[in-house]
Amino acid sequence: MVVLDVSVVNVALPSIQRDLAFSDVDLQWVVSAYTLTFAGFLLLGGRAADLLGHRRMFVVGLLLFGAASLAGGLSQSQAALVLARGAQGLGGAAVAPVTLSILTNTFAEGSERNRALAAWGAMGAAGGAAGGLVGGVLTDLLGWEWILFVNVPIAAGIAFAARRVIRETFERQGTRHFDVAGAVTVTAGLVLVTFAIVRTDVNGWGSAETLGVMAAGLALLSVFGVIEARISQRPLMPFDALRNRSVIGSNVVVFFMG
Repeated sequence: MVVLDVSVVNVALPSIQRDLAFSDVDLQWVVSAYTLTFAGFLLLGGRAADLLGHRRMFVVGLLLFGAASLAGGLSQSQAALVLARGAQGLGGAAVAPVTLSILTNTFAEGSERNRALAAWGAMGAAGGAAGGLVGGVLTDLLGWEWILFVNVPIAAGIAFAARRVIRETFERQGTRHFDVAGAVTVTAGLVLVTFAIVRTDVNGWGSAETLGVMAAGLALLSVFGVIEARISQRPLMPFDALRNRSVIGSNVVVFFMG
């Protein structure tokens, strides 16, 4: 559901543009508001789940996602839809990382966990691939609002089931430290970098606006690197993980997949 909502709106964009009188430039924010908040708050969502409880953040994220989907489907103005899409991204940023934490805490290491992670990966791939088809069918048969309404019963149902079948877990390694400086710099840095990228269709890759915002975002990410490597007592991003060849290889593959 979280991955699906990145691509599901693409086919519906002409219908949304007609109904809410979006300009060509402003229409991109129906997609970009979701991408921006999802990417920017992903690490923060993971750390919040470690400290506040994996099941709790999973349920909160799902309920936010469902409520934002309902608000988006009921939107009668451009601003309302864009804000709802941004709130969906926040919900997605809470849900996506904690699903992995729940799986690793629920299934024993070995073949059992491998099967669970394989199913998780397959569902993500299926969501990305099915977005255009699902968006087209719902828009054609029911209207563009239903690409958002369809999330509401799914999110509510999973949140209800999670309260009953998923046990609560917390991160139990090391000190409980939020790493506020790291969280603020990485979130702001990712938001700025993502903002620069999603605006290239308007500003162009070589424009002063794009390069300036991108440079500010990369500077903040550099500060984040210093904080994580030298200052934070409980880093949000432990650089020791980068010595693991499996971690490096997996991220390189996912980067080129994207």
